[in-house]
Amino acid sequence: MKMFHAKHFGKIAALFLTFALPGLAVPAALLHFLPSPGALDLAAASQGSRIVVDRNGTLLRAFTTPDGRWRLPVRTGDVDPRFIAMLIAYEDRRFYAHHGADFLSLGRAALQWASHGHIVSGGSTLTMQVARLIEPRAGKSLAGKLDQIFRAIKIERRTDKTGVLNLYLALAPYGGNIEGVRAASLAYFGHDPKRLSAAEAALLVALPQAPETRRPDRFPDAARAARDKVLDRVFARGVINKAERDAAKREAMPQERRAFPMLAAHASEAVLRRAPEQRVHRLTLDAKLQASLEGLAREAAAGLGPKLSCAILVIDNATGEIRAHVGAADYFSQERAGSIDMTEAVRSPGSALKPFIYAFAFENGIALPETLLDDRSRHYGIYAPENFDHSFQGTVTARRALQFSLNLPAVELLDAIGPEQFIARLRNAGARIALPDETAPGLAAGLGGLGITLRDLALLYAGLARGGTVPGLRETMDGVGTPEAGTRRIAGAVASWYVANILRGAPPPLNAPFGRIAYKTGTSYGYRDAFAIGFDKAHTIAVWLGRPDNASVFGLAGRQAAAPVLFDAFARLGAGHEFLAAPSGILASRTASLPPPLRHLCKDVPKNLAAVATAQLKIAFPPDGARIDLGLAASSPPSPGTRLALKAEGGVLPLRWIVNGAPVGEADLRRQAARTPDGAGFARVSVMDAKGATDSVLVRLE
Repeated sequence: MKMFHAKHFGKIAALFLTFALPGLAVPAALLHFLPSPGALDLAAASQGSRIVVDRNGTLLRAFTTPDGRWRLPVRTGDVDPRFIAMLIAYEDRRFYAHHGADFLSLGRAALQWASHGHIVSGGSTLTMQVARLIEPRAGKSLAGKLDQIFRAIKIERRTDKTGVLNLYLALAPYGGNIEGVRAASLAYFGHDPKRLSAAEAALLVALPQAPETRRPDRFPDAARAARDKVLDRVFARGVINKAERDAAKREAMPQERRAFPMLAAHASEAVLRRAPEQRVHRLTLDAKLQASLEGLAREAAAGLGPKLSCAILVIDNATGEIRAHVGAADYFSQERAGSIDMTEAVRSPGSALKPFIYAFAFENGIALPETLLDDRSRHYGIYAPENFDHSFQGTVTARRALQFSLNLPAVELLDAIGPEQFIARLRNAGARIALPDETAPGLAAGLGGLGITLRDLALLYAGLARGGTVPGLRETMDGVGTPEAGTRRIAGAVASWYVANILRGAPPPLNAPFGRIAYKTGTSYGYRDAFAIGFDKAHTIAVWLGRPDNASVFGLAGRQAAAPVLFDAFARLGAGHEFLAAPSGILASRTASLPPPLRHLCKDVPKNLAAVATAQLKIAFPPDGARIDLGLAASSPPSPGTRLALKAEGGVLPLRWIVNGAPVGEADLRRQAARTPDGAGFARVSVMDAKGATDSVLVRLE
């Protein structure tokens, strides 16, 4: 044995007495006489980065701590079990046997130091390392080591072994501003530590011992040597076999730090603003779909030119949950104003709101899909709308007029409905409508003469996809900052089905499949915005393309620019396309077979049919806004004898009644009728006389 100078004898003896003898008797005494843990703070692991994850827990975006560190929340269940096994085998074999300090290991370390003259093994437990990480103090002196021991025992009196591991996993240093195994795994391997190779796990075990001198991005040789040392030891202790060890040693060493995930940047910032104190935010988004559509948005904007951006929103129609939220083509691009969330920007929708004009017309009994409309030049005072291509097609059905987005028939229907009622219906459904200088709505509102966000457009179309009921949109799994879903409707089930059926037959863009989705495009005045919104039974997707600064882009049109992006987005969902079944009351008929008042929109009706209807033809019962008790149960169909009485005053006989877009029998010379309701809920009741005058009320059946 190497001989030491007499002056070292006292130190050696002290170490032996401190660490070797206590291995027999002192641990129990310490546990018995140790004072209360007092002010020991174990909250350090919970004071770290705020993160945003998707519905499955996949990281979307992380934010550094106020002092610039990456310390992501992590627990043992988030980490590959092989890493835990390697960590314990390498750092603290008796982890589950001791109470914070392994006095046998400490005694062995003291004797090795005494016999060799230098440190051979440290003897620190994982709990002692946690004590040092929680409250860094001088730990190399005898007094510092004793302080660390006492604090480790205090920790294990406050928490169990899993709690100790959770603290270590969250606080262990990995070089630079990286703390915790989750941040390290993302920084060096580009993925969460849920699944680690043997080589990756071994490197993560080795780095905290000397995080600055073993960083693989700066000192790859030192990192490799430390990793291989861990592999040899855990092999010797039976954690891995020889083949696993040899294969792990051949695995390449990461050469650089990777960027942390940066998905759904706008949605992440919005949820942090709503709940800044919350550390983990779970969104309804799907990370895989989000990443795919962010790539699609970048490609679409880049293909159209500089300064353009793209926004995409995907809604699950059944729940109202947002599955993807792409606010811009490139969040980091100043040229494309990527920091602006264009799903929340108020823009002119062009023709994107036309389907709702038709839905309201169908619901009010003004027209049906095969009703003939005139696509001819016409003046409404000083307002003279034109079609997009400046041509006219003459007499067309409402179906063809909507499928080819003709302007004149849409304005003709809007004139019959009344622009005030049109705007009111959109707002009642939950859409925020901005009018120029808060002026009274005019007929131009149907062609884009108003402002609306992409989010609200998607909301309205999701209502059509659901048969008329508008969902409450939801972007967080915990509901923070989310409006509650209500009983709002955009249209009745029959009118909604008519519109969906028409839009499903709209001609698709070049090389896109026909009839897969129902969709509509819109182009704002001056080629500033290009929209495409589509839906099937399961999803609604809304796409916007344009310049965030509202500048014109010549030739930017919804059909040519946005529609291909929409169809590509639906293809990336990877699901089949179904639609709601036709509700009862659908009138499938050719124009010639329609009732005479519905074959052609009446030409002799003055400008505002709604006003005429109020003056001449009026529904006497039920009154508008009434709650009518018919003894209906919300969960069961009405009995055969349950009838809703209908009565009208004025008008030219015969009268035709329409409830929720479905005709009630044939035109009748009487002013009274009755109908068996579909069930409890809201019902739109309309009546039309022989000259096309109409009146409508909205009632609630109970």
